[in-house]
Amino acid sequence: MAQQRGVNSLQFNQDQSCFCCAMETGVRIYNVEPLMEKGHLDHEQVGSVALCSMLHRSNLLAVVGGGVNPKFSEISVLIWDDACEARDPKDKLVLEFTFTKPVLAVRMRHDKIIIVLKNRIYVYSFPDNPVKLFEFDTRDNPKGLCDLCPSMEKQLLVFPGHKCGSLQLVDLSNTKPGTSSAPFTINAHQSEIACVALNQPGSVAASASRKGTLIRLFDTTTRDKLVELRRGTDPATLYCDKGTVHIFALKDTKLNRRSAQWSLASFTVPAECACICAFGKNTSKNYVFTPDGNCNREAFDVYLDICDDDDF
Repeated sequence: MAQQRGVNSLQFNQDQSCFCCAMETGVRIYNVEPLMEKGHLDHEQVGSVALCSMLHRSNLLAVVGGGVNPKFSEISVLIWDDACEARDPKDKLVLEFTFTKPVLAVRMRHDKIIIVLKNRIYVYSFPDNPVKLFEFDTRDNPKGLCDLCPSMEKQLLVFPGHKCGSLQLVDLSNTKPGTSSAPFTINAHQSEIACVALNQPGSVAASASRKGTLIRLFDTTTRDKLVELRRGTDPATLYCDKGTVHIFALKDTKLNRRSAQWSLASFTVPAECACICAFGKNTSKNYVFTPDGNCNREAFDVYLDICDDDDF
């Protein structure tokens, strides 16, 4: 479905209240609850787009070209300022970061922007007069895996380490700009990292390997393993290539099944395309929990149908 509708990537904003959709026809931005389109950039403005990233609910949007008919290069990150009053759409592109290799991911917080290449991660001050603060060499990272804590109190960055299956944690507030300070390392898995995430406060890092059977959570201060959760026994690519979303209890792991390792509940989604998941403020009203451990959403909304294609 994603390919048929021309979706190249999806990404939530920092508090999961919105998400942006990078498409062959441009960019669409949606509010989550209630689900509604908040804005869009059409193909004439930005061409086909591989990646887009929001800064909270602000007027700033990071865009990376890609897809079938891109207007911008895959080696550049452009910052679109929707509040900029300009007759020519090009004048709304207020910043540009250009590299020698394709950009694989972009993460933003109120004072920094992170740009991920296959073997290197760059950190810049943002958005006023950006200056390169740090750069980190990484193991081959073809999916651009990384996460950035949005909290005002903690400036934590996590990404795959040099050693197979390891994570690197960097506290950007305690690292001196211009230095190559060694990040803290967590030996999380035996095989390659497949996905990684931080919670909102930056106190916990979660990761899974390419094997896809276990999710491990670590305390970002002590680097101790907090809990190990099991998705299943057969290998799978996490983000849902099996068509199942698993929900785990973390505060009281006894609520989970089978010795606190197996999910509290699960529900199915179309298996043919990967999905992104997040907890919203009103999550409880969207799902029905059943005694057998399943969780089914009462109704799914097709967000691309909210705006007619002719209007985009």
